[in-house]
Amino acid sequence: MLKQKTIKQPFSLTGKGLHTGLKLTVTFNPAPDNHGYKIQRTDLESQPIIDANADNVVDTKRGTVVGNSSLRVSTIEHAMAALYAAGVDNCLIQVDGPEFPILDGSAIEYYKAIEQAGIVEQDAVKDVYIIRHKTEFVDEETGASITILPDENFSIITMLEFDSQYIPNQYATMNDLSEFKTEIAGSRTFVFVREVEPLLSAGLIKGGDLNNAIVIYERKISQEKLDNLADMLSVPHKDANALGYLNNKPLEWENEPARHKLLDIIGDIALIGKRIQGRIIAKKPGHRINNKFARQLRKEIRLHEVQAPIYDCNEVPVMDVNRIRELLPHRYPFLLVDKIIEIGSNYIVGVKNVSGNEPFFQGHFPKEPVMPGVLQVEAMAQVGGLLVLNTVEEPQNYSTYFMKIDGVKFRQKVVPGDTLVFRVEFMSPIRRGIATMKGYAFVGEKMVCEAEFMAQIAKNKQ
Repeated sequence: MLKQKTIKQPFSLTGKGLHTGLKLTVTFNPAPDNHGYKIQRTDLESQPIIDANADNVVDTKRGTVVGNSSLRVSTIEHAMAALYAAGVDNCLIQVDGPEFPILDGSAIEYYKAIEQAGIVEQDAVKDVYIIRHKTEFVDEETGASITILPDENFSIITMLEFDSQYIPNQYATMNDLSEFKTEIAGSRTFVFVREVEPLLSAGLIKGGDLNNAIVIYERKISQEKLDNLADMLSVPHKDANALGYLNNKPLEWENEPARHKLLDIIGDIALIGKRIQGRIIAKKPGHRINNKFARQLRKEIRLHEVQAPIYDCNEVPVMDVNRIRELLPHRYPFLLVDKIIEIGSNYIVGVKNVSGNEPFFQGHFPKEPVMPGVLQVEAMAQVGGLLVLNTVEEPQNYSTYFMKIDGVKFRQKVVPGDTLVFRVEFMSPIRRGIATMKGYAFVGEKMVCEAEFMAQIAKNKQ
């Protein structure tokens, strides 16, 4: 299983804020397992900290802003995208002002700094939420939509529509996060000249210039008005007759605006709090719909906090019933594991097909056959026993004896025709032959039972 990661050493980046124009320094620090992304305002008296998650987003007009009663921090999306794409799960980010520096308007400087600092693997398992069904969010007001579908990894397709001769329709794709550095990270934010004056009037983009944004000039205005806007932004005057892109650095890609929108999606999806495995298809995306979609996924994740293992009955099992008989002493009618379909260093997945011919259904209950909860726990325990035996050489010479079972919960009846899929994992390393485990039982995608176990492994007497 993949492990969580953090950065190897702290690093800092300094630049001006896009909206405030202030000189700002942001510092990224290593963080412990299960810490997630947190942001700290070091310029405030109490140096408050906020979780960087979608539920804490308070504004999405011209960037992603997280906040609460103690602080607000804006323009975080580029840094979040770089952390997420680099595989960093835990990081404490300190900033000495109300927003992150815009740098060159993309995520490339953040990503390169993360690479230079180095990334280290941690002990905790990386939590990945696997998309099993189509999920869609539509903003009826704007016509924007985001759909996520099952896929083998994390991928994005984004499509733009603007009333513009320069970017009327654009699309960009990313098939895997490994493409982020070379294909997405360097794409810069963009703005239309017609949007500049209202933004300045709203007290925004005080730090905007032609080095940190692509400015699209597509509707001719007077030379005087264009010169006034240039003076307000402290940028050189341009010919009012020369329509097109106004920026000091040429476009990296013809579809750079679409790639930047894709970058923003990654930054906003990073605020879900879990890695996502699925394919996102975004039409007319923006921070508003990105955040609403991220919040919706967070709700879905809370409803399915522990996901059922994927079971393909066509795959060859890791252990069939004959191998299980060699390792476990149980026999009919008490062998309650049919096969093992997956096993790792700290977890195992087993299957029990519940037939109507099970002997316990004769008395439990004749008119309403229900698998006894105690036998569900026993089946789970047998799967756990195989996990423990997998840690020793010559496992056939050892037996596992359960010492304690805690926290047992039954959530749904198990009846003839059900296929029970068990996932059992170590809660801590085995010490002195004692193992502690957590087990879950599923029918389909619904959890039907869970329990914690303590077991001792002992060598059989010859």
